[in-house]
Amino acid sequence: MPTGSGAIVVHRMLEQQLDDYDVVPYSPALTYFPPALRWCVPRPDADVIHTTPDHAAFFRREGVPLVTTFHNLVIDRFMLPYSTFTQRLHYQTDLRFFLRRAVQMSDQITTVSQFTADLIRRELNCDRPIAVIPNGIDTEFFHPPSKTRTDTRLKVLFSGKPSLRKGAQWLPEIARKLKQSVRVICAGGLHGRWAKALDAAGVEVLGPVPYRGMPELYRSVDMLLLPTVREGDCLAVLEAMSSGIPIVASNCSSLPERVVHGQGGFLCEIGDINQFVAATERLLDSQLRRRMGEFNRNRAEAEFGLRRTSARYANLFAAHLGN
Repeated sequence: MPTGSGAIVVHRMLEQQLDDYDVVPYSPALTYFPPALRWCVPRPDADVIHTTPDHAAFFRREGVPLVTTFHNLVIDRFMLPYSTFTQRLHYQTDLRFFLRRAVQMSDQITTVSQFTADLIRRELNCDRPIAVIPNGIDTEFFHPPSKTRTDTRLKVLFSGKPSLRKGAQWLPEIARKLKQSVRVICAGGLHGRWAKALDAAGVEVLGPVPYRGMPELYRSVDMLLLPTVREGDCLAVLEAMSSGIPIVASNCSSLPERVVHGQGGFLCEIGDINQFVAATERLLDSQLRRRMGEFNRNRAEAEFGLRRTSARYANLFAAHLGN
């Protein structure tokens, strides 16, 4: 797994749950010359290889089942306006080629949401079975606060690296339109224009927060704001659900599979700033926040617990070992 990605966080959690599951990390710098992955990444003995699709072809071994998990897919035309020129070039050339090779070479394809599975079938002409296994969350690590917050201001969290895909271009205007009793906080790696735009809009910029510090951050806020345009299965959403807070997010991609509109939060049309503002301000109602937070916490425990996800992967690996 490449370091520095959300995918490696998921696979590290599997490593903690499964006795014989070992993550072999490698530097993303190696992907600038993908053939180097064959020579520079350690190749320990394995009965099954589990990886992500971008460079799965370089980890294939004769006689060893290859399980490839798509955590997201962003090569379709819809994503063009939300990608830089360099990203567009990468998506439509080498990345598309490598993803198709992964589909052809893998013994098993899995993905983290039904939306992504449908997108794989359409964009990569995949007619093979795809196992949908949602990401899991450690509900003991991410848990609600023991005491109710007494701050009368509504604390809103945006968690993630600001980018066009994450909808960061709309965040400053949303923040400016919100009532003064609403405080927006951004946790994520910032650079250049994003930092300046958010600071000018009065957003409190925390910068990167270590993973071990995320549970306490969620317990210190009232809701998660996510004006994104594409998510395979957003870890921030699962973390917020497990932490017992409501979510205001875009009505797109996998998010309707996680956020139950009107019960666990609100879904807004992509880029509709006024909808995001109105939905956020509805959560000034503390009783509504409490009901939605409890709904999310119960759903996280029942459907997205880490043990449940790990067991599904363990059964899948065992099935391929038996072939």
